[in-house]
Order: sequence, then structure tokens, then C-alpha cells
Amino acid sequence: MGFIQAFKGAVGGMLADQWKDFLTVPNGLPQTAALFPAVPSGTNAGRGSNTRGSENVISNGSKILVPQGYGLITVVDGRATGLITEAGGYEFSDQSPDAQSVFAGDSMLASTVGTSWERFKFGGRPSSQQLAFYVSLKEIPDNKFGTQSEIYWDDAYLNTQVGAVCRGSYTMRIIDPLLFVHNFVPATFISANAPVFDFSDPDNSAGSQLFREVVGSLAAAFSRYTNDPDKGNRISRIQGDSVGFAQSLSAAVEEGYRWSSDRGLAIVKTAIVSIEYDQRTRELLVDVQKADALSGARSQSFLNQATARGVQSAGENGGGAGLAMFGAGMGAAGGLVNPVEQSGPPAQQQAAPQQQAAPQQEDPVAKLGQYKQMLEQGLITDEDYEAAKKAALGL
Repeated sequence: MGFIQAFKGAVGGMLADQWKDFLTVPNGLPQTAALFPAVPSGTNAGRGSNTRGSENVISNGSKILVPQGYGLITVVDGRATGLITEAGGYEFSDQSPDAQSVFAGDSMLASTVGTSWERFKFGGRPSSQQLAFYVSLKEIPDNKFGTQSEIYWDDAYLNTQVGAVCRGSYTMRIIDPLLFVHNFVPATFISANAPVFDFSDPDNSAGSQLFREVVGSLAAAFSRYTNDPDKGNRISRIQGDSVGFAQSLSAAVEEGYRWSSDRGLAIVKTAIVSIEYDQRTRELLVDVQKADALSGARSQSFLNQATARGVQSAGENGGGAGLAMFGAGMGAAGGLVNPVEQSGPPAQQQAAPQQQAAPQQEDPVAKLGQYKQMLEQGLITDEDYEAAKKAALGL
């Protein structure tokens, strides 16, 4: 026994219009609804208007519409007797030897439902009444997550532990309806007159369990993302990479809780609303931004700016003599090695320190620019440059 396909595709076809009584999807469902009983639409209610009652029970001759984006599961005693993921119109038969139990067509689930069907199918008896339920095959949005305190992970780019409080949401999809129904949905939701299984319902303990598991996987997800060379190892890219971070989060959830293999669920996209780093991480990010600004092609630009500021400072402090001193210092390996020799009588040399203005606090950006120039000229080694950079930035 099983279903006989009357037509494929959109449920608005002429054959569907000729049906006076059939089962279909309820009206007014929330977007986060995942599983719900089929309801009748009859001649008294008018096509497309649903009535209520214990009408998800089907028997021989029952007609059912399966809209695009939904699947249909029939169960007896909690076991699957039929599965349809292909949109169209169907008639249930408990006698026809040609009736099929599975209609997957060429949908995205076609390659996965076969194995699960062989595992969970239950033929039942010809006189058995079947319970019909629709399952959403769409992306289920607005599944929120958030942390009350900081989570910590090791970050490859920053080369240290990072802490943050974050919140956001994710979309997920039911990729195997049979695994979802048999292994995860409580029995209350697959019985006659069952309530709607809504992930956003605060009274749905199964949905709350998923929330806790996602929060418990966030640290591992952040670590996966920031330590993946393909993602660039940068925290700043997470908020703009909804698919990339979703892959990291999905992998972390699968490793810890086996959503896909045991429950038929998968995270599709994420939207991080905010990331609030702890104070230590914020300070570190500021230092990294400074170091980034002085690396690569930008170093010459910052060096030019540093030189201009040095020229201006020298001119203000010592007039032409100060300007000459700055130029001589820059010519002598960036002004950082070998003191500048002054010409003239000894008396003038002794008086020079008294004539000069008090030294001003050094600009770390200018100093780093000078170190960079020395490195490029081969006057210092890479190790010397890294040590000087850390000292200038106070790392």
C-alpha cells in the first residue's frame, strides 16, 4: 500500500481544482514551523481554506496535496509508512499493488531518503489508519543564539587566546525528514491532533536543546574559522561571511552533536549581529592594526608621512640647523645609528647642546617607518626589525 501520483508540480493544476476534499498545509504557519499535521480543505470550506480537527488521519482513497517546499510523512505507531518530497497531488491506496511508498523525484533529498526509508519504513496493515504530517524542506530562519559571558578560543593570526561575547542567528534545513522525525521529534508531535513543532516556541524543549548545543559549539566554530588558512585567519571577516562561518559552525555542531548524521539537520547560513571583544583582545587588535598599517605596500606611504613630520618638527625646533641635523640623521641609516658629527670649533660643539630645544617624545609610527627603511637597506636583520617593532608598539 502507499500513494498513487495523480499529477506533478504546482498544486494549482486543473486536476487539483476538481478535487472537492483533500488534505493540505495549514494556513498561518510561522516561518520557524518544522513539522505539523495535515488539515482538510473541503467543499464547505472552499479550496485553500483549512478546517481543524483530527483530520490528519487518512485511509483508502484520501487525497493529499504536497506544495513546493514541503514534504509529507505518514506514520503508524511512530513508524514511517510513506514519504513524499516531490510536489504534486497524491491519492492514498491500501490495496493497489502499484502504489508507492516513496516519492522523492529529483529533489535535493532524493539521494538521502532511500537509505533512511529502508531503515525506518513500516508497512502496517491494509486496514490501518495513517497519520499524515507535513515537514518543511525550506530554510528555517531566525534561530537565535547568544552568549551571556565571554567565550575563548586560540587565534592563529593573533597568536594568542581571544575572548568575546557574541549574538546572532542562523538558518537551518531539514535534510533528512525521516531521521528528523524518528530520532529527534518527541512523540507528542507525531500523534493525532498533534501541535505544531515550532523551533522558536519557548515551550518546545527540543528546540531549546538545539539552542544550547549551538551556543556550546561557538568557541570551536570561531577557532575553526580563524585558524583556517582558506578564510584568511582574520576575525574581522566573520561578520561578513555568512556562509563561511556557517560552515565552521555546522562542522563544530556536527562534531559535538551529530546534527546531520543522527538528526537530519544542517546549518545553512549565519548572521552575527554583534561581537564584543574583551578589553585585552581590543587592546591587542589596536596594536595589530598599527602593525598591519606598516606592512606591505603601505610601509612606504607611512615612511613618507613620518619623514614629513620629522622635517616639520626639526624646522620648528632648530630652524635651518635643526633641519640640517634631521637630514643628516636620515642619511645615516635612518637617523637611528651613529650620532651626527657637527663641524666647527670645540667651543661651538660644547655650546650646541645648550642651544638645542628639549627633545620631544618620539612618534612610534615615524620610528617604525625608519626601522622599515633600515631593513630594506640591509642595515638590520628581520629579527632586529621584529624586536624593534614590538618595542615601539609596547608588545
